[in-house]
Amino acid sequence: MTFVERGIGDVLIAWENEALLVTQRLAKERFELVMPSVSILTEPPVTIVDRVVDKRGSRQVAQAYLEFLYCETAQDIAARHFYRPRLNAVAGKHAAQFQALRLFTVAEVFGGWQAVHRRHFADGGIFDQLYQPGQ
Repeated sequence: MTFVERGIGDVLIAWENEALLVTQRLAKERFELVMPSVSILTEPPVTIVDRVVDKRGSRQVAQAYLEFLYCETAQDIAARHFYRPRLNAVAGKHAAQFQALRLFTVAEVFGGWQAVHRRHFADGGIFDQLYQPGQ
């Protein structure tokens, strides 16, 4: 919101859904959306936490939500809110809204998140080698 509403900053790097929200709803024609031709497929995990649903007695509702999440209706709702749908039928319906991208996973290209962490973010990793405070 600082970038969009107050005009602070030169470039906004955002998740696809946030960038689409800005350029299609919040600030039409004020910003140019630049999309890469290739990007990382990010899929946050969704799961039922046994001890929580058992304590609250909400397992049935949680299970129903998980089952609903990837059905056509839910994917259509997600697409209307600028989240790229995973079902081909829904993606086709909203194709005009989403630029064609070649998507890859962290596992496919980098060997998984554990390998990424070891190489890039562990002590002495690439981040530590690049980061030089005070310069």
